[in-house]
Amino acid sequence: MSNPVATIVYILCFAASAGCGWLLVRSYLRTRTALLLWTAACFVLLAGNNFILVIDLGLLPDSVDLQFARLGLTAAAITTLLYGFIWELD
Repeated sequence: MSNPVATIVYILCFAASAGCGWLLVRSYLRTRTALLLWTAACFVLLAGNNFILVIDLGLLPDSVDLQFARLGLTAAAITTLLYGFIWELD
């Protein structure tokens, strides 16, 4: 395991983004607002990114490089949010 403080910070970042994603999904299911859908999808993907970050840099720092998976999830999250902002104008 690498630096334990860094691993704790990675876990807290995952918990924060997963919590925001959960609250956004719950709010979307209640109100059915399109912007909440795209924002919730973005935060769920960012939570997945943070989860892979915990695995990549916290648990398996030297054995596996998951940088491209993290970059792919980040790009998907940003693309999803941009799609929601640009094409879902009301």
